[in-house]
Amino acid sequence: MAPTLVNVAVGVLVGLALLGVAFDRRSILLVALVAAIPDLDAVVSLVVHGATNAVFHTLLLPGVAFAALYWDTCRRESSWLRDRWGWYGVRVAWVALAVYVVAGIGVDLFRPEGVNLLYPFHDRFYAVVGRFRLSTHEGLILTFVDRGDHLLWFTSPGTTADHHVESWINPTPGTGLETGVERRFTLVESGWQLVVVAASIAALAARFRLEGEN
Repeated sequence: MAPTLVNVAVGVLVGLALLGVAFDRRSILLVALVAAIPDLDAVVSLVVHGATNAVFHTLLLPGVAFAALYWDTCRRESSWLRDRWGWYGVRVAWVALAVYVVAGIGVDLFRPEGVNLLYPFHDRFYAVVGRFRLSTHEGLILTFVDRGDHLLWFTSPGTTADHHVESWINPTPGTGLETGVERRFTLVESGWQLVVVAASIAALAARFRLEGEN
Protein backbone atom coordinates (compact mmCIF):
# COMPACT_ATOMS: atom_id res chain seq x y z
CA MET A 1 0.00 0.00 0.00
CA ALA A 2 1.15 3.54 -0.68
CA PRO A 3 2.17 5.61 2.36
CA THR A 4 -0.91 7.24 3.86
CA LEU A 5 0.77 10.63 3.60
CA VAL A 6 0.82 10.23 -0.19
CA ASN A 7 -2.90 9.35 -0.25
CA VAL A 8 -3.61 12.47 1.81
CA ALA A 9 -1.44 14.62 -0.47
CA VAL A 10 -3.27 13.43 -3.58
CA GLY A 11 -6.58 13.97 -1.78
CA VAL A 12 -5.62 17.55 -0.96
CA LEU A 13 -4.71 18.23 -4.60
CA VAL A 14 -8.03 16.79 -5.78
CA GLY A 15 -9.84 18.82 -3.14
CA LEU A 16 -8.11 22.03 -4.20
CA ALA A 17 -9.15 21.34 -7.78
CA LEU A 18 -12.80 20.53 -7.08
CA LEU A 19 -13.93 22.39 -3.95
CA GLY A 20 -14.05 25.79 -5.62
CA VAL A 21 -15.86 28.34 -3.47
CA ALA A 22 -16.56 25.63 -0.88
CA PHE A 23 -12.87 25.64 0.05
CA ASP A 24 -12.09 26.48 3.66
CA ARG A 25 -10.15 24.93 6.52
CA ARG A 26 -13.00 22.62 7.48
CA SER A 27 -13.66 21.28 3.99
CA ILE A 28 -10.00 20.64 3.11
CA LEU A 29 -9.45 18.94 6.47
CA LEU A 30 -12.43 16.68 5.81
CA VAL A 31 -11.08 15.85 2.36
CA ALA A 32 -7.66 14.97 3.81
CA LEU A 33 -9.24 12.69 6.40
CA VAL A 34 -11.39 10.95 3.77
CA ALA A 35 -8.26 10.21 1.70
CA ALA A 36 -6.74 8.42 4.70
CA ILE A 37 -9.82 6.37 5.67
CA PRO A 38 -9.26 3.41 3.30
CA ASP A 39 -5.91 2.66 4.95
CA LEU A 40 -7.76 1.91 8.19
CA ASP A 41 -8.48 -1.56 6.85
CA ALA A 42 -4.92 -2.36 8.01
CA VAL A 43 -6.32 -2.16 11.54
CA VAL A 44 -9.12 -4.54 10.58
CA SER A 45 -6.48 -7.01 9.36
CA LEU A 46 -5.53 -7.59 13.00
CA VAL A 47 -8.78 -9.56 13.37
CA VAL A 48 -9.75 -10.35 9.76
CA HIS A 49 -7.20 -12.21 7.65
CA GLY A 50 -6.25 -10.35 4.45
CA ALA A 51 -8.32 -7.25 5.21
CA THR A 52 -5.63 -4.73 4.23
CA ASN A 53 -6.44 -3.05 0.89
CA ALA A 54 -9.72 -4.98 0.85
CA VAL A 55 -12.29 -4.00 3.48
CA PHE A 56 -12.20 -0.22 2.89
CA HIS A 57 -10.62 -0.33 -0.58
CA THR A 58 -13.63 -2.00 -2.19
CA LEU A 59 -15.57 0.06 -4.72
CA LEU A 60 -18.79 -1.13 -3.10
CA LEU A 61 -18.48 1.45 -0.32
CA PRO A 62 -18.21 4.53 -2.57
CA GLY A 63 -20.79 2.89 -4.84
CA VAL A 64 -23.34 2.83 -2.03
CA ALA A 65 -22.36 6.38 -1.04
CA PHE A 66 -22.81 7.54 -4.64
CA ALA A 67 -26.27 6.01 -4.84
CA ALA A 68 -27.29 7.62 -1.55
CA LEU A 69 -25.91 11.04 -2.51
CA TYR A 70 -27.46 10.94 -5.97
CA TRP A 71 -30.85 9.95 -4.59
CA ASP A 72 -30.79 12.59 -1.88
CA THR A 73 -29.43 15.51 -3.88
CA CYS A 74 -30.76 14.80 -7.38
CA ARG A 75 -33.92 12.71 -7.10
CA ARG A 76 -35.67 13.74 -3.89
CA GLU A 77 -37.96 16.77 -3.87
CA SER A 78 -36.38 17.90 -0.63
CA SER A 79 -32.73 17.00 -0.02
CA TRP A 80 -31.79 16.27 3.60
CA LEU A 81 -28.18 17.22 2.94
CA ARG A 82 -29.06 20.46 1.17
CA ASP A 83 -31.63 21.43 3.80
CA ARG A 84 -29.11 20.88 6.59
CA TRP A 85 -25.86 22.16 5.06
CA GLY A 86 -26.92 24.03 1.92
CA TRP A 87 -24.99 24.03 -1.35
CA TYR A 88 -21.76 23.91 0.68
CA GLY A 89 -22.56 20.52 2.17
CA VAL A 90 -23.60 19.06 -1.19
CA ARG A 91 -20.39 20.25 -2.88
CA VAL A 92 -18.14 18.98 -0.09
CA ALA A 93 -19.90 15.61 0.02
CA TRP A 94 -19.42 15.00 -3.72
CA VAL A 95 -15.78 16.11 -3.57
CA ALA A 96 -15.15 13.85 -0.56
CA LEU A 97 -16.60 10.92 -2.51
CA ALA A 98 -14.31 11.67 -5.46
CA VAL A 99 -11.32 11.91 -3.14
CA TYR A 100 -12.16 8.56 -1.54
CA VAL A 101 -12.14 6.87 -4.95
CA VAL A 102 -9.19 8.68 -6.53
CA ALA A 103 -6.83 9.25 -3.61
CA GLY A 104 -7.95 6.57 -1.18
CA ILE A 105 -8.45 3.65 -3.57
CA GLY A 106 -6.94 4.73 -6.90
CA VAL A 107 -3.45 5.49 -5.63
CA ASP A 108 -3.16 1.99 -4.13
CA LEU A 109 -4.59 0.38 -7.28
CA PHE A 110 -1.53 1.54 -9.24
CA ARG A 111 0.88 -0.43 -7.06
CA PRO A 112 2.07 -4.06 -7.16
CA GLU A 113 0.14 -4.91 -3.96
CA GLY A 114 -3.14 -4.00 -5.64
CA VAL A 115 -6.58 -3.55 -4.11
CA ASN A 116 -9.55 -5.88 -3.70
CA LEU A 117 -11.99 -3.83 -5.79
CA LEU A 118 -15.17 -5.88 -5.29
CA TYR A 119 -14.57 -7.35 -1.84
CA PRO A 120 -16.33 -9.23 -0.28
CA PHE A 121 -18.54 -10.32 -3.21
CA HIS A 122 -15.56 -11.05 -5.45
CA ASP A 123 -12.37 -11.83 -3.54
CA ARG A 124 -9.56 -10.89 -5.93
CA PHE A 125 -6.85 -8.23 -5.72
CA TYR A 126 -6.14 -6.22 -8.87
CA ALA A 127 -3.11 -4.08 -9.66
CA VAL A 128 -2.53 -1.70 -12.55
CA VAL A 129 1.22 -1.94 -13.02
CA GLY A 130 3.39 -1.86 -16.13
CA ARG A 131 4.57 0.63 -18.71
CA PHE A 132 3.22 2.49 -21.72
CA ARG A 133 5.75 3.67 -24.28
CA LEU A 134 6.44 4.07 -27.99
CA SER A 135 9.62 2.50 -29.32
CA THR A 136 11.15 3.08 -32.75
CA HIS A 137 12.12 -0.61 -32.80
CA GLU A 138 9.28 -2.35 -30.94
CA GLY A 139 6.39 -0.04 -31.67
CA LEU A 140 3.69 0.62 -29.07
CA ILE A 141 4.32 -1.18 -25.78
CA LEU A 142 1.49 -1.44 -23.25
CA THR A 143 1.95 -3.82 -20.32
CA PHE A 144 -0.68 -2.53 -17.89
CA VAL A 145 -3.11 -5.27 -18.94
CA ASP A 146 -2.66 -8.91 -19.92
CA ARG A 147 -4.54 -10.53 -22.77
CA GLY A 148 -6.09 -13.91 -22.06
CA ASP A 149 -8.90 -15.73 -23.86
CA HIS A 150 -9.43 -12.62 -26.02
CA LEU A 151 -10.11 -10.51 -22.92
CA LEU A 152 -8.03 -7.88 -21.14
CA TRP A 153 -7.19 -8.46 -17.49
CA PHE A 154 -5.35 -6.45 -14.89
CA THR A 155 -2.56 -8.13 -12.97
CA SER A 156 -3.87 -10.03 -9.95
CA PRO A 157 -1.50 -10.75 -7.05
CA GLY A 158 -4.00 -13.10 -5.39
CA THR A 159 -6.87 -13.20 -2.91
CA THR A 160 -7.23 -12.50 0.80
CA ALA A 161 -6.38 -16.17 1.42
CA ASP A 162 -2.92 -16.04 -0.16
CA HIS A 163 -1.99 -12.36 -0.63
CA HIS A 164 -0.84 -10.20 2.26
CA VAL A 165 -0.41 -6.43 1.95
CA GLU A 166 2.21 -5.35 4.47
CA SER A 167 1.52 -2.37 6.71
CA TRP A 168 3.22 -0.94 9.78
CA ILE A 169 0.26 -2.05 11.87
CA ASN A 170 0.29 -5.63 10.61
CA PRO A 171 3.52 -6.45 8.71
CA THR A 172 3.01 -10.22 8.82
CA PRO A 173 0.33 -12.37 7.13
CA GLY A 174 -1.19 -13.41 10.45
CA THR A 175 -3.71 -11.59 12.62
CA GLY A 176 -3.21 -10.04 16.03
CA LEU A 177 -0.53 -7.74 17.41
CA GLU A 178 2.52 -9.97 17.04
CA THR A 179 5.62 -9.09 19.07
CA GLY A 180 9.21 -9.24 17.94
CA VAL A 181 8.53 -8.16 14.32
CA GLU A 182 9.89 -5.04 12.66
CA ARG A 183 7.36 -2.28 12.04
CA ARG A 184 8.24 0.54 9.66
CA PHE A 185 6.06 3.62 9.27
CA THR A 186 6.95 5.04 5.85
CA LEU A 187 6.15 8.66 5.05
CA VAL A 188 7.40 8.58 1.44
CA GLU A 189 9.29 5.84 -0.36
CA SER A 190 10.28 7.39 -3.68
CA GLY A 191 11.18 10.70 -5.24
CA TRP A 192 7.90 11.15 -7.11
CA GLN A 193 5.95 10.65 -3.89
CA LEU A 194 8.02 13.37 -2.22
CA VAL A 195 7.23 15.68 -5.15
CA VAL A 196 3.48 14.99 -4.76
CA VAL A 197 3.59 15.71 -1.02
CA ALA A 198 5.63 18.89 -1.52
CA ALA A 199 3.31 20.04 -4.32
CA SER A 200 0.23 19.55 -2.14
CA ILE A 201 1.78 21.52 0.72
CA ALA A 202 2.82 24.35 -1.60
CA ALA A 203 -0.57 24.45 -3.33
CA LEU A 204 -2.42 24.44 -0.02
CA ALA A 205 -0.25 27.25 1.35
CA ALA A 206 -0.80 29.30 -1.80
CA ARG A 207 -4.57 28.79 -1.64
CA PHE A 208 -4.74 29.85 2.02
CA ARG A 209 -2.66 32.92 1.24
CA LEU A 210 -4.96 33.79 -1.64
CA GLU A 211 -8.00 33.35 0.57
CA GLY A 212 -6.39 35.58 3.19
CA GLU A 213 -5.73 38.35 0.67
CA ASN A 214 -9.37 38.25 -0.42
